[in-house]
Amino acid sequence: MSGAATRAAGTLPGDPPGGRRALAVWGIGVSVYFVAVIFRTSLGVAGLDAADRFDVGASALSTFSILQLLVYAGMQIPVGLLVDRLGTKKVLSLGAVLFTLGQLGFALSPSYGMALAARALLGCGDAMTFISVLRLGARWFPARRGPLVGQMAGLIGMAGNLVSTLVLARLLHGVGWTAAFAGSSLAGAVVLVLVLLFLKDHPEGHEPEPVSHQGAAYVRRQIARSWREPGTRLGLWVHFTTQFPAMVFLLLWGMPFLVEAQGQSRAVAGELLTLVVLANMAVGLVYGQVVARHHGARLPLALGTVGATALLWATTLAWPGDRAPMWLLVVLCAVLGACGPASMIGFDFARPANPPERQGTASGITNMGGFVASMTTLFAIGVLLDATGDDYRVAFSAVFVLQALGVTQILRLRRRAARRERERLVASRVSTVHVPA
Repeated sequence: MSGAATRAAGTLPGDPPGGRRALAVWGIGVSVYFVAVIFRTSLGVAGLDAADRFDVGASALSTFSILQLLVYAGMQIPVGLLVDRLGTKKVLSLGAVLFTLGQLGFALSPSYGMALAARALLGCGDAMTFISVLRLGARWFPARRGPLVGQMAGLIGMAGNLVSTLVLARLLHGVGWTAAFAGSSLAGAVVLVLVLLFLKDHPEGHEPEPVSHQGAAYVRRQIARSWREPGTRLGLWVHFTTQFPAMVFLLLWGMPFLVEAQGQSRAVAGELLTLVVLANMAVGLVYGQVVARHHGARLPLALGTVGATALLWATTLAWPGDRAPMWLLVVLCAVLGACGPASMIGFDFARPANPPERQGTASGITNMGGFVASMTTLFAIGVLLDATGDDYRVAFSAVFVLQALGVTQILRLRRRAARRERERLVASRVSTVHVPA
């Protein structure tokens, strides 16, 4: 095929074929991520129950999520290196074992300390899932499908959040803490079996290039080369700035804010949290299609989401009186739903900035951003709530500080990343022209 025909077909030389087999294999990998998100977000619907069960205050309660995210964020670069070195199947299998043990341990923990250890183990396993799924998509689908495949993975992950909100919450109040969390851990065993039996790292004929040397020098080189790319750093800051408002809301503080500060019942609060998840899934489909067709829309979509989120939070917190009206809470939750899809745009900056052998490492660096921001904000809100006697207006103002920091870094890096991406595109077109007929 000539170079012109290759471009017309929308593929590049050496691209994976995609197709039904790719979709089936990718679906197995995404099912692991789906279960990991159920386990990750299970505390979001059980925050008030956890506070009663372990007899802890706001700061200690936030430590559950902070520790889980600390482990998750700290594992991202090591996981990226592991995926680049060992492949997807081995890393996903290990992740499924760890997060299943963590969820089961959380169900059976008799004390606050043991529950903390269980959440840390869960965070370690969870950390191994998303980067592996991104790598799996890159190995099985053509590069042009990257933005849409990434958004679809995020969408299915949010479906896991929906299961937590709708199913696990009802189980928790129906059969109790131990039965609900222990029963849910069976899902981890199911996806582990699927991975071991059916998952393959790549289609036949698309094996990655062998790496001649492994060790400390290889690790330093992978990290340094990924970090030197402005697109990797821009991806990190886009992920940092966009993801955390919704993550903090869904992971822990949304339910207490809606019940204690806004006077809503648990049922209504659960419906509003469900709205965040449903909006995330709908917006993810739109963002994935837009970015796949118009790469120039990436930054406007990301910054527009940050601006809308900041505006709605400011309006909600500054609303006169003790409570915001229901229509405003509905709009806030709908806008928060755009945060997850916007954070996926960060990977669309890091992906073209790095060659295939560094995709795992670059994705790990990018994925750290939102979880570091979420961890910081979870801690700040917990401390401010304890310090101010549960003044949610003051506590949630921490959101604006991190948004300002992230936007500053995005604006600083955007031109360098765009220039570097243009240079790579020109080089790719030149090499494609010389593909033999």
